[in-house]
Amino acid sequence: MILLNTFYDGYLFTYFILPALIFLSRIIDVTIGTVRIVMVSKGQKSWAPILGFFEVLIWLIAISKIFQNLDNWVCYVTYAAGFATGNYIGLILEERLAVGIVKIQIITRKKAGKLIKNLTEAGYGITFHEAEGSSETVSIIYSIINRVEIQKVEDIIVATNPKAFYSVEDVKSVNKGVFPGKTVWRKGK
Repeated sequence: MILLNTFYDGYLFTYFILPALIFLSRIIDVTIGTVRIVMVSKGQKSWAPILGFFEVLIWLIAISKIFQNLDNWVCYVTYAAGFATGNYIGLILEERLAVGIVKIQIITRKKAGKLIKNLTEAGYGITFHEAEGSSETVSIIYSIINRVEIQKVEDIIVATNPKAFYSVEDVKSVNKGVFPGKTVWRKGK
């Protein structure tokens, strides 16, 4: 017991191990919090209570160690650094999870027939119309896709019409739609 107390009161624990643990706990809790907020905004509300429980539990443990060591400025710095790093990692993780649905809008100056054909053959539902741009007639194509499919759709656009302008917007929910199955699109189509 005396040996353990000596370890906890020692320089190594106070200025290296404890701050490192606070830093890691902040990374974990802020990452969880970032993902939780994104999940709620994407309509995945069932995850919020579970993620929120662990987020707050970890935060309570970290903040209690800060209050037990108010004279240790290293803990303050690692607490703040863990917060910043947790935000960054949370956003990267959310991006890789690619949860949700997006609307992609494609505006093309040349006729859109080949692009429409390629998107349709790949299994994507599309809506299309002609419109007047600032200097000429353009074709506008809309599609609602799973967020994880963005890169595949971008590949089709670039291969078919590399000068097309497109934008991607988050969609909270959809009622019905055409979503691709296991169709694989190849650039040679």
